[in-house]
Amino acid sequence: MKVAVAAGRRYAEAMIRRTLALLVPAMTLAACGGTGQTAAIKSVPRPPATRPTAPRATAPAPAPVLRSAPGLESVVGATAEQLVRQFGKPRLDILEGDARKLQWSGTACILDAYLYPQQQGQAPVASYVDARRGDGRDVDKAACVAALRAP
Repeated sequence: MKVAVAAGRRYAEAMIRRTLALLVPAMTLAACGGTGQTAAIKSVPRPPATRPTAPRATAPAPAPVLRSAPGLESVVGATAEQLVRQFGKPRLDILEGDARKLQWSGTACILDAYLYPQQQGQAPVASYVDARRGDGRDVDKAACVAALRAP
């Protein structure tokens, strides 16, 4: 029994020494910490601001080339007014920024024409045409144009 008590005492003393070995340096460092107030951070001086240089003059972008498939010659490149003369009043007329979408529908198909300005200050023209059936399946674009033009 005396052995067990002695072993327990040695263990307790070892634990106290280990705890003190950790606490004393920590308390010493904490005492050196100062008043408890946060120190002000000194700002590093920045180099003087430079004046922005003028942007370089660039050549205007070339006008995009409109590619039309057979049967779409009268649609691709046409203005909104020209399209209205061909197909009548559109079912949808949506403006988004400088782009415009016109939509016509009939029993055969739905035709969407997307108009974009080609040059600054010019009227937008149809740059892309899409056609589909009422159920969403693709339809030949030229056939849809022909069907919607028919009286």
